[in-house]
Amino acid sequence: MKLWNKNSKLNRAIENFTIGNDHQLDLLLAPHDILGSMAHVIMLKETGFLTETETKALYHELKDLYYKAEKGELKIEEGVEDIHSQVEKILTDRLGDTAGKVHTARSRNDQVLLDLKLFSRQQLTFIFEKVQILFNKLIALSEEHKEVLMPGYTHLQAAMPSSFGLFFGAFAESLTDDMIILSSAYRLINQNPLGSAAGYGSSFAINRKRTTELLGFDTLVYNSIYSQMGRGKTEKVIAFALSSIASSLSKLAMDMTLFMSQNFNFISLAEEFTTGSSIMPHKKNPDVLELIRARCNRLQSLPNEISAISTNLPMGYHRDYQEVKEAYLPAFPKLLSCLNMMILVLENITLNENILEDERYKYIFSVEEINKKVQGGIPFREAYHKVAGSISNGEFHPDKNIEHKHSGSIGNLCTKEIIWKMDKIVLEFNFNTTQEALSALLNSSQS
Repeated sequence: MKLWNKNSKLNRAIENFTIGNDHQLDLLLAPHDILGSMAHVIMLKETGFLTETETKALYHELKDLYYKAEKGELKIEEGVEDIHSQVEKILTDRLGDTAGKVHTARSRNDQVLLDLKLFSRQQLTFIFEKVQILFNKLIALSEEHKEVLMPGYTHLQAAMPSSFGLFFGAFAESLTDDMIILSSAYRLINQNPLGSAAGYGSSFAINRKRTTELLGFDTLVYNSIYSQMGRGKTEKVIAFALSSIASSLSKLAMDMTLFMSQNFNFISLAEEFTTGSSIMPHKKNPDVLELIRARCNRLQSLPNEISAISTNLPMGYHRDYQEVKEAYLPAFPKLLSCLNMMILVLENITLNENILEDERYKYIFSVEEINKKVQGGIPFREAYHKVAGSISNGEFHPDKNIEHKHSGSIGNLCTKEIIWKMDKIVLEFNFNTTQEALSALLNSSQS
């Protein structure tokens, strides 16, 4: 079944090539496609295009299909092109000609735009929840180990004293910036495209503001052409938000992989969280961290991939966007799995609390010695040369008792301030409003 079919037969090879992976990917969109139809049906009744009886019948069947889709029980049959066609076919089988009215005043173009926005909005709530869990874990580790010193590095050379408190806190604060970008992406997608039809509106006197309200959107995309132009742009902006989180995860995974090596020996994982070697029995490989690093690096390429497909396409719908969908939809579960694994790793790491007792790290206190001389009245450049000379002559014996008190230093992590940052950003998300609207839609009096 094809909604556009005009009783002509499509070449089989062309059909297979153009469908691609739509049957698998569209099942991810199925619950959202059905929610959109439920809202559309209610709006059509209120604007006089459906009777009360027709509306109740359509709403009842759509609600049943929604819960089947949520449970993974809805399938796209052989010969049916996509989820839109499958839903309409089922409705037709059950309700006959009444089902033919469900497509009044809309196109598959605005249907898929809506599906992608509803799907993305839901997935961003899942990402949001996991980022918060990871953030809280990093904050807890930062506070728990704020007294444990470690070397800080520049150019991969031991440079100055740092601490695990500063290290974990850095990634917690990095996530606050990622959440700012996520919040912007969420606001971008939380605009309703339904009613733009194929990109040029409709001659039917529909009420787009009503479907906006029913689906819990902040507002609607007013211009019909721009609704379609937003395809590709919207996915790219959301992909950038995902890639920003992936960047933080990848960097954390990279550092922890280094720190687990024998050359560093800063942290360790129990054997059950590592893999081994087929010929080297002593190996404890951090495969989980390496795969987080690799998968998050791939996610960082996603905005570029979407740009490469969609840049400079003329306005209107183009089948090129199918390729965007194939790259875009799997990104959410991939990032979620990486977040889950990083949380699991952080819950099970052990820290080496005596790192700086190793003689090789004594020179990281050289700046402390310079600063003490400066505080005693010696000009900085002169103090620098004095300490450099003592290092060259093998006479450098540092005092390892350090005090850093300024904001964001070893002795003043500003944990409360970082938490305040995150709490402020979290308030920008209006998940409750959206959830209340969808709950009301699923429990409408039409049932």
